[in-house]
Amino acid sequence: MARRTKAEAAATREALLDAAEEVFLEKGVARTSLEQIARHAGMTRGAVYWHFRNKADLFQAMLGRVRMPFQELVAEIGDPSLVERPLEAIRLAILKGFERLEQPQYRRVHAILIHHCEVFGDIDPLAMQNEMADESCGALADYFTCAARLGHLRDDLSPVIAAELMQAMLGGLFHDWLRNHERFSLVAKGRELVDTQLALMRRA
Repeated sequence: MARRTKAEAAATREALLDAAEEVFLEKGVARTSLEQIARHAGMTRGAVYWHFRNKADLFQAMLGRVRMPFQELVAEIGDPSLVERPLEAIRLAILKGFERLEQPQYRRVHAILIHHCEVFGDIDPLAMQNEMADESCGALADYFTCAARLGHLRDDLSPVIAAELMQAMLGGLFHDWLRNHERFSLVAKGRELVDTQLALMRRA
């Protein structure tokens, strides 16, 4: 019984987060109340407060479901040889991230964060975007540093600049795609651009 109750509580929490995604996308974060989210999920406002302290807590939990730490993407590939092939690790991790972002939930939450969220109370979308970008750029810099140490990176390109170039390209591509995701495939276009950029960065 305890296990079932715990499972039911987890299902309720996920249903509330699903409802929040839909209402946030339709109305924007600032104009959405917890009562509207509860009603959309077919629950009471008390159910929301049972799982989340406030709207900021719910928003962070929603964002947490689509976080993709770079190192975790590399680990999911499950190829020990990538330790000696850091540029290929970068390539494969980015492509795995693109595949995730094309999933409706990942696309929806990032669209909310970037296009449907204003600074509101404890919710600061720019700070959240900066945190994610800094985390990604830092991880890229670590891998490019490893590539330089192994002699895989061009001598005239520093690991930090390489990371910043890749991060800038990824950010621009993602924002272009998110504005109208039906215009092109993020995976297909992303693979082309990432392969081209890494070829330009690789030591001949």
